[in-house]
Amino acid sequence: MKQNFIIYCVAIFFLAIGCKEESQTEIKMISTEEIQSLLEQDDIQLVDVRTLEEYQAGHIMKAQNIDILSPTFDDDIVKLDKSKPVVVYCKSGGRSAKCSKLMKAAGFVKIYDLDGGFEKWKFDELEIETID
Repeated sequence: MKQNFIIYCVAIFFLAIGCKEESQTEIKMISTEEIQSLLEQDDIQLVDVRTLEEYQAGHIMKAQNIDILSPTFDDDIVKLDKSKPVVVYCKSGGRSAKCSKLMKAAGFVKIYDLDGGFEKWKFDELEIETID
């Protein structure tokens, strides 16, 4: 009986640790001002989840395009480093919110979602890059 109690306690302990680690990943909404300081860090991964056409029409400098609507999205997203912070954005926030949840489920450690998306970024007249 005592042995079963010890096994039960150990199982509860490991279950609690597992739950705690899962909840450590958080999705943080950030403003255009906050993203500016984040982009100054070397280890930030900046991901534009809009379509290629939207991306080519204008995107935040140094962003990589991983279209959330693409059939290769799941394969493309796992190529990112899960241990490094990632900032995601789309046009106005809907697709990036969905992407953030998928990244959290995939085990990404730190996820930032640009509040208001690229539309807010353009409104604040920050650096935009286009592809000719």
